[in-house]
Amino acid sequence: MEEKIQAALAKFESVIREQLERVEAMKKDKDFTDFASLDKIIIGVCGGDGIGPVITKESARVLEFLLADEVAAGKVEFKYIDGLTIENRVAVNKAIPDDVLAELKKCHVILKGPTTTPRAGDPWPNIESANVAMRKALDLFANVRPVKVPEQGIDWTFFRENTEGAYTLGSKGVNVSDDLAVDFTVTTTQGTERIARLAYEYARKNHKERVSIITKANVVKTTDGKFLKLCQEIGKEYPEITTDDWYIDITTAKLVDQKRRRDFKVFILPNLYGDIITDEAAEFQGGVGTAGSANYGKHYSMFEAIHGSAPRMVAEGRGKYADPCSMLRASVMLLSHIGMQKQADLLERALDICMFEEKKLVITGRDTGCTCEQFGDYVMNTVKSLS
Repeated sequence: MEEKIQAALAKFESVIREQLERVEAMKKDKDFTDFASLDKIIIGVCGGDGIGPVITKESARVLEFLLADEVAAGKVEFKYIDGLTIENRVAVNKAIPDDVLAELKKCHVILKGPTTTPRAGDPWPNIESANVAMRKALDLFANVRPVKVPEQGIDWTFFRENTEGAYTLGSKGVNVSDDLAVDFTVTTTQGTERIARLAYEYARKNHKERVSIITKANVVKTTDGKFLKLCQEIGKEYPEITTDDWYIDITTAKLVDQKRRRDFKVFILPNLYGDIITDEAAEFQGGVGTAGSANYGKHYSMFEAIHGSAPRMVAEGRGKYADPCSMLRASVMLLSHIGMQKQADLLERALDICMFEEKKLVITGRDTGCTCEQFGDYVMNTVKSLS
């Protein structure tokens, strides 16, 4: 047993040293990419696997339609990147193959389809989530997910910390013995302050009067406690914004409280809580298939659906009926991020019409509804009618 304990301690030491190196890197990295100063913006399109290539291809087609003038003028370039399938990742035993990562780093923003993450009982080896690996490799520290249901008074924006918490070390736990397994969670000053400041800056610019900090700091006292205190300190720099804090369990309850949920505006959450609660929030909007998300870093940004790769749909031959709305919503955020606000507004309005108002075509995931491509055509035709 003593040998097992020493092996576990050695693993923990390596984790600590790795995280301290990451802290030093964060201290040195200060400036964000200025898209207005770029001669050309490169948009990477990475399909993933399962239904990922289907919905990503359709979203890229809509983006190319919206940005046709910019592409023709040489101001925007689309770069298609393959190789993020589970089979390819397993073949090289890496969450992201080296050649794929090198291509991703040549882009400014990335439209990424869902990817399969192996879990216990799957036929695949225990490689890290491609999402988690990409967030770490490109330092995409902020996962931002908006949810709007105007008729219910819901206008929420979630700022989920992306590179720390329980997820960053999810594949680096230790099986000390047959009876004891230990995982790690991490909170750093630099990581917390940058997500908090991004959330408060968003609230200020968008006239959101409340920011809510979500933790379980009464139980997870060290890491969650640090996250809460640091966010509160940043909040003091924004006196016009009301800051409150909630525990994650009661927050999930209050989101279904029809009176109280209207008070929430902007949320700041550690990684794991943010993953869980944004799926709950998306249900009010129509399900995870309707929600896109942005992953922001200082030099790269990645835009994606919030759902998984749905391999069962592909296995059952229903892939072409996959719903592209989540990726199209993510595309709205991509357009806004690179300064193409007119196109972002057009696409958002078209999606509202197609998904909630006209609903001339309906996605069901089966042959009882339209195909992914047909819905893409519907969206583009709606954009034309608005232009």
